[in-house]
Amino acid sequence: MKKKPEHAPSAYFNIVGNQLMVGDIPAGVLATQVGQTPFYAYDRSAITARVETLRARLPDEIGIHYAMKANPMPALVAHIATHVDGFDIASHGEMTVALDAGVDPAEISFAGPGKSDRELAAAVAAGITVNLESEGEARRIHEIGERLGIRPRVAVRVNPDFELKASGMKMAGGAKPFGVDAERVPALLEWIGERDLHFRGFHIFSGSQNLKPEALIEANNQTFDLAIRLAASAPSPVEWLNIGGGYGIPYFPGEKPLDLQPIADNLDARLPGVREALPEVEVVIELGRYLVGEAGVYLCEVIDKKVSRGKTFLVTNGGLHHHLAASGNFGQVIRKNYPVIHATNARGEPRETVSVVGPLCTPLDILADNVELPPAEPGDLIAVMQSGAYGFSASPHRFLSQPLPVEVLV
Repeated sequence: MKKKPEHAPSAYFNIVGNQLMVGDIPAGVLATQVGQTPFYAYDRSAITARVETLRARLPDEIGIHYAMKANPMPALVAHIATHVDGFDIASHGEMTVALDAGVDPAEISFAGPGKSDRELAAAVAAGITVNLESEGEARRIHEIGERLGIRPRVAVRVNPDFELKASGMKMAGGAKPFGVDAERVPALLEWIGERDLHFRGFHIFSGSQNLKPEALIEANNQTFDLAIRLAASAPSPVEWLNIGGGYGIPYFPGEKPLDLQPIADNLDARLPGVREALPEVEVVIELGRYLVGEAGVYLCEVIDKKVSRGKTFLVTNGGLHHHLAASGNFGQVIRKNYPVIHATNARGEPRETVSVVGPLCTPLDILADNVELPPAEPGDLIAVMQSGAYGFSASPHRFLSQPLPVEVLV
């Protein structure tokens, strides 16, 4: 009988005795400390270790920026701000959290296809680089700068004529709401030069959640080539180039962690030519889930155990209203299980096949379907791993008016 594929081992969470450890705290003790379930817990030492691993592998010249949309929890943002070189934000709310955390406005860039005039004005006033997504946005920011008497700092987000192959979410290539089509960029650059905006460079983000080094290498090479080609039309030297990210983490059975070494080797090989063509450029990668996704866990409590026509269900107080991604309703076409652990009986025997569901009156409220777990009873804790990115903030908390979860950084 063919063995079923397994989840990749957790990079950061250990089991001591019979309990999942969050940092150096047993899950059951942490739940008592938090005072309620469900909750998200993020391990600051895991985040630090991930950034340090990147620093050790990537060329020294590459700046690491945090894509705050992955997890905007203020305490987490304040922690990661001390370890990365800059931030990419996607709203005025994220801008406020980043500035409150002490991030230098000069190291913040603002992306998103639908920025309001209020958001643009706030970014200009703060001195943040705005990634222009259209000619219309360029006109609006110019008018705002004139009104405020401030020279806006801008970069052009480019929609290239290629895409990041095998990515979980394609952000470029073809018709997209993101960025300016590459063939239209030279005309926009000429317009920017005529209005004397502070042109900084380019933002070229091709896709997300990729576990194939060869695909990321190809996208990086095409990004460098495109940026060098477009720089010929730039009104001033390119001083900043965001080559995006797309680094994935293993969520599902059979997936393996991304091999960084080939990507780093390729960047090492390409950077001398990039520096020669763009002598004043700072090259940055923009990473969100790769920095924080594996550092988070979602913990909920079993409130009932029932058998229906031979199938065992663990009914918990957590679900899709707190963790939409784990339920399979945030980008999955065919639902697959996140790694799930019995947090307070992790090594218990014999194991049993169960489905972990939430309290909502919808068949979509599934956290794990037909998984093998140690025996669980009401009061036990279930942990959904890989929950540090696009968990709390990407979920419909008000659905069916259930209580809100909390977030802690440990």
